[in-house]
Amino acid sequence: MLFIGIDVAKSKHDCCILNENGEALSTFVIKNNKQGFEEMIAEITRYSGSSDLSDARIGLESTGHYSINLQNYLLQKRLCVRIYNPLSVNLLRKAQSLRKTKTDKSDCKFLAMLLFSDDSKSYSQPVLPISELRNLTRNRHRLVAMCSKLKLSLSRLITILFPELPSVVWSVNQKSCYAMLSEFPTAQDIAKASIVRLTNVLSANSRGKYGRKKAEQIRELARNSIGHDSGAIGFELRQTIRLIQNLQGEIDLLDSEIKRIMDDVQSPVLSIPGIGYVLGAILISEIGSIENFTNPAKLLAFAGLDPSIYQSGQYIASSTPMVKRGSTYLRCGLMQAARLVAYRDGTNGYHRNSRFFTI
Repeated sequence: MLFIGIDVAKSKHDCCILNENGEALSTFVIKNNKQGFEEMIAEITRYSGSSDLSDARIGLESTGHYSINLQNYLLQKRLCVRIYNPLSVNLLRKAQSLRKTKTDKSDCKFLAMLLFSDDSKSYSQPVLPISELRNLTRNRHRLVAMCSKLKLSLSRLITILFPELPSVVWSVNQKSCYAMLSEFPTAQDIAKASIVRLTNVLSANSRGKYGRKKAEQIRELARNSIGHDSGAIGFELRQTIRLIQNLQGEIDLLDSEIKRIMDDVQSPVLSIPGIGYVLGAILISEIGSIENFTNPAKLLAFAGLDPSIYQSGQYIASSTPMVKRGSTYLRCGLMQAARLVAYRDGTNGYHRNSRFFTI
């Protein structure tokens, strides 16, 4: 039996091999490329004594995108891989010694020793559709965050150029406002605009909801606006609108791809009222196999939704914060799912209409 600890980095990986007695057999460094991976397999094979590496156990930290290619390579070779939480490894390392010593060489040896004394289950690669959904939903989360920041920037620019506008429209982020501000970015531009042209722009992009009356109201506000007439800020506003629209288009494409894969997966999670394609994809991709959790408490702990516990002597804290250690995406997904399902629960209407909730 061999135990191999790998300290993952961007351009190279430090490796340490222990035998079944916990004795160090080899410590070496490989490059993060195909040749380096093959050299690692050759070194493991040399100490194993055969090409059958079923007795080899490999442990490494979950280091995000740096370890993905290495994990896939090892799993393709049918090797047993154990993925450790970096926080747990760091705390265990500190508990071993009072000396402030941390090197890549010592880290890989510590991982091998941790693997030697650990009897936990090996890492299993998620099936392809689940892995693809995880990548898509996390990418969507990043794009939505970028879009939200741009919308905040847009609100700031409107406050400078036409601060009165939000008071007369439902939202400055609606399609009709984007179209109007793309053509007339400042209050002075709107004040000088033809009422016919302004009406046409608003009507065409609001399905007729905004007509001449709304155009006259906006133009009158623009004529008395305190907004700053700046061509540079107006240019920035137009650019921000284009970026928002481009991101929204990319998010729509992601939603279509997520829906396509979810239709192939046919997960029963979509049968839950309030759970749509995107939220369902987040849940099943972040949870992986639900069989890994024997009760709801373990799933909550995996997502970091369980409350922290603090007790010292006779004191027991009655109010503690959420742990928040786990997948941020899963945590947000479960919170959102709980809220949506509660809204659609059959007893929700009864409670809202009961005498206890009437004033």
